[in-house]
Amino acid sequence: MFWLHPCHRRVLDPLVARLRKSSPGGLTELQRMGIGLILAIVAMVAAGIVEHFRLKHAQKTCTKCDGSSSLSIFWQVPQCVLIGASEVFMYVGQLEFFNGQAPNGLKSFGSALCMTSISLGNYVSGLLVSIVMKISTRDEMPGWIPSNLNRGHLDNFYFLLAALTIADFVVYFICAKWYKYIKFEGMNNEDNNGN
Repeated sequence: MFWLHPCHRRVLDPLVARLRKSSPGGLTELQRMGIGLILAIVAMVAAGIVEHFRLKHAQKTCTKCDGSSSLSIFWQVPQCVLIGASEVFMYVGQLEFFNGQAPNGLKSFGSALCMTSISLGNYVSGLLVSIVMKISTRDEMPGWIPSNLNRGHLDNFYFLLAALTIADFVVYFICAKWYKYIKFEGMNNEDNNGN
């Protein structure tokens, strides 16, 4: 996904600037993060659909799980591309937001906050997997994420992630609408992304 950020700067920002006369700098950091969340929702829905069809083609009695589904692995490419694009929009926008909205003396603190939020998200992801495994595993049922994925329902987990990301997007959208950009003296229009 290394190509996406330069493509964003050279293609997407000028295109948005031409389409919207009121925002000559292109997409703001908050808009980029919103696009990242939308791409993450689409990626999780795509992953859930692909996993649903993979389970339909799976051999449930497989013990070693070698060649246990006739569905090609290339069906996973779209959601991998979408996740990569989502991370580029989200993490780059987030880092630029924290750096751009912090005064000069606190730029490193803004970067630290950005990295802390990413780390916290990784811990919450691990906790979510543990909670889903505990709740979905019952007496005879192996749960949504068992060691043999052909006996589980990983598709339900992807759809749960999509629903949680939709809820996250709604909260994010409300906060982004409420937020007013801080303009520091001496910052040019390019540094502040047109705001």
